Amino acid sequence: MRAGVVITKEPVDNYVPLYVRDGQNATQFVMTTLEELGLLKMDFLGLRTLTVIKDTKKMVKQDLNIDVKFDQEMNDQKVYKLWQEGKTVGVFQFESQGMKNFMQELKPDCLEDLIAGVSLYRPGPMDQIPRYVRGKLNPGHNEYTHPSLEPILNVTYGCMVYQEQVMQIVRDLAGYSLGRADLVRRAMGKKKLDVMAKEREVFIHGQVDEEGNVVVPGCVRNGIDEQSANKIFDEMAEFAKYAFNKSHAACYAVISYQTAYLKAYYPAEFMAAMLNSYLGNLDKVPIYIEECKSLNIDILKPDINISSLKFTVDRENNEKGNIRFGLGSVKNVGITPVEAIIKEREENGLYADFTDFCERIEEKGVNKKCIESLIKSGAFDSFEQNRSTLLASFESIIDTIQNTKKKGLEGQFSMFDLGIASNEDNNLNDVKYQYNIQEEFTEKELLSQEKEMLGIYLSGHPLEKLQDEIKKQTTISSKDIMLLNRNNSLNQEENVMSEFNEKETMTLFKDGQEVTFAGIITSIKKKFTKTNKIMAFITLEDLYGQIEIITFENTYLSAKESLVEENIVLIKGRLSLRDEEKATIIANSITNFGPKKRKVLKINITNLEEPTKKKLRGALKYFTGEMNNIAVVVQDEEKELKCGAIYLTDKIFDIFKEIVGEQNIEIKTVNV
Repeated sequence: MRAGVVITKEPVDNYVPLYVRDGQNATQFVMTTLEELGLLKMDFLGLRTLTVIKDTKKMVKQDLNIDVKFDQEMNDQKVYKLWQEGKTVGVFQFESQGMKNFMQELKPDCLEDLIAGVSLYRPGPMDQIPRYVRGKLNPGHNEYTHPSLEPILNVTYGCMVYQEQVMQIVRDLAGYSLGRADLVRRAMGKKKLDVMAKEREVFIHGQVDEEGNVVVPGCVRNGIDEQSANKIFDEMAEFAKYAFNKSHAACYAVISYQTAYLKAYYPAEFMAAMLNSYLGNLDKVPIYIEECKSLNIDILKPDINISSLKFTVDRENNEKGNIRFGLGSVKNVGITPVEAIIKEREENGLYADFTDFCERIEEKGVNKKCIESLIKSGAFDSFEQNRSTLLASFESIIDTIQNTKKKGLEGQFSMFDLGIASNEDNNLNDVKYQYNIQEEFTEKELLSQEKEMLGIYLSGHPLEKLQDEIKKQTTISSKDIMLLNRNNSLNQEENVMSEFNEKETMTLFKDGQEVTFAGIITSIKKKFTKTNKIMAFITLEDLYGQIEIITFENTYLSAKESLVEENIVLIKGRLSLRDEEKATIIANSITNFGPKKRKVLKINITNLEEPTKKKLRGALKYFTGEMNNIAVVVQDEEKELKCGAIYLTDKIFDIFKEIVGEQNIEIKTVNV
């Protein structure tokens, strides 16, 4: 969240007119007018990352009794290794693939490199990246337009990286005052051409007042030739259009270092805090879950006896820690019921079984819908009964508890309530609670329930087993679409400085490009156009997130049988990239997804005599040409050898049968 706040001595409407915008008072004047009026405008930036840092430190204290203290010098090489190896998912400002590539090339080993990285990865300054990397990796070989720039630019290997460097250049080379240097910086940044043209002359030749006194010496008076001075001014003017001030970049770099530090030393707590921060964001959560897997951190199902309100770290089977799903993240389960469940558990011990849970929370505001959702999410999987049985039984169990309590209040005691037949006390629960025993749901059904309740597939993913095949058959993923969307509409909170993030993704994909996508259908919304034709918006999910596909009538009707929720489909279509609109795919065809298959002619030569083999080789050679339509595989004992392809018809197939024998030849369908 970013907000500009005007600060005035008296009520602000004494100075400027106001109006109400989104329920907030706002000035009717834009920021430049406010500045010209001499009013103070401050920008306040709220970062979710600061909350992530705070929550991570809190979890580390709770789990390990450690007060996290960042190293003051910020030179821990274990931390910098994350940048050097491109493992910066979750690290503030360094998550994009382009930034990862830059850092892997740069091999940062100090905070100065991070500050420069944050500042350089922007349009304009990013042209200096190759030069900066060369300077970093080859010390002493920096290039300077003029030797007088070396004291100013040596820290950035001869590159202009910060606004402060522009100010220092005009001061040291041309003799500007601090105030005037700042005016030049602002004029360049806001592309005020008239001011810049005037300042060029002052920068090169200086300025004298009416009495001939030198106000600004200028470069020439200070011994710098006019040609070099002009070139330096051109470089500053081009660079300053997009330059960032070092103080701001340094603040961001410090936050980046702290997130990397937490990830390096407390990965489970850090990733749990990240997941809590993005809960409900179906673009981000799958990416962070994928990162947890790469860190050997398992995401565990919610558990009624272990889970807290939010994601927490569970070290029961992993010293480094796994992450346990929070009960508060389950659909239809509000914060108040969860707090009641946890409070009861903390005060009176773990829940012994499902009926014990139902008895103890009966008057705690936990309703049937809440319990049903907890069952579907897997929160009771540690108990004896399976989910199918619990779903078929929970309502009658709750009704039994409520009726028993109601009878007790009315004085209608059963013999069990009075303690009669004490030898049967141990069978009390069996009599009171009858489970409707059911066969467990299929894996697909269990995953579907988890997805419905948790918003993500947790125990597994329907596409996991197809991952390699999907990579073979597709050209774009939801991750690519997400990056394209971030370029169209930058996230104000986290990409304030990363206006060119994912530049390389933009070059890979263009508006109108033919693409192929595979995913599982999560929702279908039909509507009719003005001409009364069907169109549909189909939400699909792959292993990285969700995207929306648009399909028009012809495609929709031809693919109708495939358009079923939870069906896995292959989409071929056209990529739509329009300004201020989300990137999407216009479908041309939709088919059920499956491994790519092809037919091959398989010939077993294990038991063939040499004359027959020779005849076979001749036939294969004879029927090979420009019209080949089937691949040939030859089996010799246990080995299978690819032998090119031939042109095959029914008649030609009969010829081969005559040569090798019907039992030694077949046409097989195989996965590509």
